[in-house]
Amino acid sequence: MVILTELNGVIILNKPTGFTSHDCIMKVRKMVRMKRVGHTGTLDPDVTGVLPICIGRSTKVAEYITDAGKEYVGEVTLGFSTTTEDRSGDIVQMKKVNRAIDRSEILLVLSKLTGTITQTPPMFSAVKVNGKRLYDYALKGIEVDRPSREVQVYDIELLDEREAFTGEEIKFSFRVSCGKGTYVRTLAVTMGEMLGFPAHMSKLERTRVANFAISDAVSFEQLGTLIENGNMAEILKPIEAGVSNLPQVIVEAEIAKRVKNGAVFVSPAEIEPMNTPTAIFSQTGELLAIYQDHPSKPNKVKPVKII
Repeated sequence: MVILTELNGVIILNKPTGFTSHDCIMKVRKMVRMKRVGHTGTLDPDVTGVLPICIGRSTKVAEYITDAGKEYVGEVTLGFSTTTEDRSGDIVQMKKVNRAIDRSEILLVLSKLTGTITQTPPMFSAVKVNGKRLYDYALKGIEVDRPSREVQVYDIELLDEREAFTGEEIKFSFRVSCGKGTYVRTLAVTMGEMLGFPAHMSKLERTRVANFAISDAVSFEQLGTLIENGNMAEILKPIEAGVSNLPQVIVEAEIAKRVKNGAVFVSPAEIEPMNTPTAIFSQTGELLAIYQDHPSKPNKVKPVKII
C-alpha cells in the first residue's frame, strides 16, 4: 500500500456522469486517505467535467474557486421539458417542433440571454428556502415559491454550423461563460421558451472553473494510477492557484510576519484599497492570507482568512 504524506493542493477531477459532487469527495478521501478534502461547488449527477477538489490547507480557498467564473459546453433539446430541467427528469410538457428554426433566431435568443439576467432556481436544486433545500421539497412533491436572482452570463456561443434546424425534436450545442449561481439547465429551458417550445438540457460538461481547464482534469482511474506510482505532484495544483481570480498583493518580509499572525494594520500607501477579498503573497510567492479593508477602521486592513 502506498503511504501518502500530508497533501496540500487542488486536484482537478474530470467528474464522470452518475456521480454527485459528494460522491466524488468521498471517493477522493478514500484514495488519498485524508479527511480534509472539499469540493468547490456542486455538479449535478448528469453533468461531467471540471470539479476542483481541495486537499489539506487548500480547503481554506475553496470558496474563492467556487465564486470564480465558469465555462460549460451544453446541448439543448427542444420538444419536451422535464421536472429536473435535464434528461434525468420526468416529462412535464411535450410539443413537437412544427417548423424550421432559423440560425438567426437562435443567435438572437443567445444575445438576449447574455449579460445580467434574472433566473428562478429549479425545484431540483440545492438552493435553500426556509432552511430546506429545494430538492428536498421537490422529492416530496411540494412546490414552493423560489426567489429569483440576478446572474451574470458573460458570453454564449452557438456550436453548430447549420443555417436551419428541422425535425420534431431539435438539438443544438452551445458554449457559455458565466458567473457564480448560474443554472445552465435553466438557461436551456429559457432558450426553448424564447423559441416557442418546451426544452431541457440533454448534455452538459463543465470545461473551466477559474483558470482550471478540462485539459488539467484527471479521471478517477488516472488519479489512482498517479497515487499508486507516487506521482501525485504531477497533477496537484498549488494552493496559490486557488486564488488566481482574486486581486493579489506582494508584501515585504516585515509585513509578511504580521500577516501570518493575523494582525490588523495600516495599509501601506503603495497598496491599493482592498475593497474585496485580496490575496496576500510573500516575496517568495507563498500565499499568506486573504485580507480586506477593515469595515470600521479607515485606512486599515483585517484578515479574512489566514492560510
